[in-house]
Amino acid sequence: MSRIKGIGLFIIGWFFVLFGIIGLFLPILQGILFITIGLAILSSRSELIKRFLKYLEGRFPHQYEQMEVWKEKISHWFKKS
Repeated sequence: MSRIKGIGLFIIGWFFVLFGIIGLFLPILQGILFITIGLAILSSRSELIKRFLKYLEGRFPHQYEQMEVWKEKISHWFKKS
């Protein structure tokens, strides 16, 4: 079950990142929001994403704080399941 959950998180994370990239070009969607949600999901599984987020923490501290809030919310959603 844990492996299926990990694969599901990976797919959902990349879906949000790709949706965010599309949202950067469409005025209707907020691309940055979806990208940060996707990165928050992926950070639990990928060392590369964790390093990238450490870079973002120093470069954009306010956005990093927002992403941490989303990361906490998402982790609570999956703990309930």
